[in-house]
Amino acid sequence: MHLSRLTDYIHYLFCPDKPFLRQLHHILGFYPRKVSVYREALMHRSVNHYHPHDKKKDNERLEYLGDAVIETVVSDILYHHFPSKKEGFLTSMRSKIVQRSSLNRIAKEIGLVELIQSNHINRTHNSFISGNAFEALVGAIYLDRGYTYCYRFFEERIMGKHVDISKVAKEDDNFKSKLIEWSQKMQYEVVFELVDENTIGTNSPTFRTRVCIEGIKLGTGFGYTKKESQQLAAKEAMHHIRKKTELYKKAAEQHAARTSSTPEPENPTNTESVESPMPMDQD
Repeated sequence: MHLSRLTDYIHYLFCPDKPFLRQLHHILGFYPRKVSVYREALMHRSVNHYHPHDKKKDNERLEYLGDAVIETVVSDILYHHFPSKKEGFLTSMRSKIVQRSSLNRIAKEIGLVELIQSNHINRTHNSFISGNAFEALVGAIYLDRGYTYCYRFFEERIMGKHVDISKVAKEDDNFKSKLIEWSQKMQYEVVFELVDENTIGTNSPTFRTRVCIEGIKLGTGFGYTKKESQQLAAKEAMHHIRKKTELYKKAAEQHAARTSSTPEPENPTNTESVESPMPMDQD
């Protein structure tokens, strides 16, 4: 047995919290040494609301650290996996892998959700708890065992099992870009509006965006960044367009009424060159 693994196992034998270590070993593939930092990683800030005067820790600082480590590890893996790809492709791939919905899914699939301590006080933040805990877990691995173990954890336990790189490379999930392209082609007026912005805790801003087509609200998105909220709003709008729902039909009626009252250009020799009547990107 490798000396490091033997040392880890001896540490496990003398640890008073063996059930927790066994659960972590199942997720990580190794026995942690600094158990307290993993406890902290799985402690949501809502637990402290019941004991506001106690100096209890939560996972927000580890979440901050883990977020940076994940970006570095995923960048490292992608850089070596795609030796001939350019920066734009690698950046897009990394964004898909580390986006909130992906981290939430991974956290659930590896069984991390069952270990999170949370009182679910902040309902608007609950959809991010699992992804936040996953980031904090990686932060804990970094503090406990360093970068090499973080890389090994992703390479052996996440990539392939929970992230199919080949499949991700083929995905096109830029819904905002698709919506803008469609609107310019069809000459529909589309507006992205930031309707709500909140700061939860010290490092968790949230944004709510709605997208209106011809003045009709077809989508709402809620995310950690403006870009994420816009993408989710655009995704919902694209669903209405593809399914030709009642909301889309209302937008189509508004479009028909607007364009029928708009004077024809004097020399419409090339209709394909006519641009959308308003700028689309409102980042």
